Amino acid sequence: MSEAQTATPDPGIARDLTAFQQNILTILAEDARYGLAIKRELENYYDSEVNHGRLYPNLDDLVEMGLVEKSELDKRTNEYALTDEGLEAVLGQLEWVFSNVATDGERAARLHDLVEQFE
Repeated sequence: MSEAQTATPDPGIARDLTAFQQNILTILAEDARYGLAIKRELENYYDSEVNHGRLYPNLDDLVEMGLVEKSELDKRTNEYALTDEGLEAVLGQLEWVFSNVATDGERAARLHDLVEQFE
């Protein structure tokens, strides 16, 4: 196949998400969390404050899309968990990124080494 004809993996719904939403899904891929714990993880990643007016509407959008499940932890706190569809969105995005980065054996080996660090 020529370069123009090379088939690349389809990122699926991940292509419709903002980077911020993708980062929320990535955080939830590790474990379910309540809103403020997600906020802290995002603030660590961005090295700046994430306001509630940005976080919670994005969480609500992800819930509406079926990528995140929202449940009541107690009367004041909600917990958010990645759904199977949410995990597929994360994996689809990773597959698309890997297909574009691993363009030769050396790059593929570097990605393999990176993945092995987390096994």
